[in-house]
Amino acid sequence: MIEKQLIFPIVLSGGSGTRLWPASSGTSPKQFQALVGDVSMFRQTIDRVADRERFAAPIVICGPSHVDQVTKDLTAANITDARIIVEPAARNTAPAIALAAELCGSQSLMLVMPADHVMTDVAAFLTAIELALPAVLDGALATFGIDPSHPETGYGYIAAGSILAGHSAVYAVDRFVEKPERAAAEAMIEKGGHYWNAGIFLMRADRYLAELARQQPAIHSACADAIAQADAGDRIVHPSEAPFVACPSNSIDYAVMEGAENVVVVPVDPGWSDVGGWAALYELGDKDEDANVLVGDVVGIDIRRNYIRTSDGKRVSISGLSDLVVVVEGDDILILPRERAQDVKLLAQKRSAEAKKIG
Repeated sequence: MIEKQLIFPIVLSGGSGTRLWPASSGTSPKQFQALVGDVSMFRQTIDRVADRERFAAPIVICGPSHVDQVTKDLTAANITDARIIVEPAARNTAPAIALAAELCGSQSLMLVMPADHVMTDVAAFLTAIELALPAVLDGALATFGIDPSHPETGYGYIAAGSILAGHSAVYAVDRFVEKPERAAAEAMIEKGGHYWNAGIFLMRADRYLAELARQQPAIHSACADAIAQADAGDRIVHPSEAPFVACPSNSIDYAVMEGAENVVVVPVDPGWSDVGGWAALYELGDKDEDANVLVGDVVGIDIRRNYIRTSDGKRVSISGLSDLVVVVEGDDILILPRERAQDVKLLAQKRSAEAKKIG
């Protein structure tokens, strides 16, 4: 193992949560819900990097409306020294990561992770981090490619090139591939060497900031000014609003990674899911003898392959139906075929629009 330089976990905790409406919403998005397991996905994310011999206290980036939920989960995990960067406005992942890089220091190692992912094999993920570290310390920007289980069209892909000399299981990135059509996804799976892009990165802060300055100088300068002029307490950091609001909005993939020099990928199979909707939760859930996932007070007769979830003591009784998603949350009830789970976002938007008309 490499001499221990602590790694700063950078946890990206934005998002509106509409793909898992009505359980998840803009004010309480999916990362703060215990949708898989007994604790929230945010808590699962910080628990993965709890080893303080390897990882520093996390830096969490979120919006103002989520500070209380972040604080609650950090307290439940007995983490008292994390820092929370409160974004004055949503500006996507490239600026968010730049704020963290400016805060933690130029020579720091950063492990960037979305707060709303699930991993069932954390040991495999931690091993991949160790494999990536030598290249990262030498200046590479590392990403982790998820070994694909099927030709998914909802994810971007990473095409691996040649293996790095002197490194085990670390490959140069040949190219990043946008979310493909079905035929293209099938062709990549058949060819091999293509991995799902999970949006997880390991890199030195100075290398990230250097690439950002080279490719996106407006983002770099805005974030540097926002941290230099920040209202920074021991735990809560409020970047200066004026420079950050003026910052262009862009993702790390478009702003940095696709045009960066010395980008590598480490393939890994950590039982990963981005929990992108109710269909994903069905796949992750514990199924009964009729392949139903039933969460809460649910009674069924002759039902198969359904995902049914209820909370707050609400009771669901169902008979003779298959392949549905049924979610009862507060005053909202969602019912749709499992194969049309992608319609949830549109339904949430329509419901929100109707509420605004009434209000």
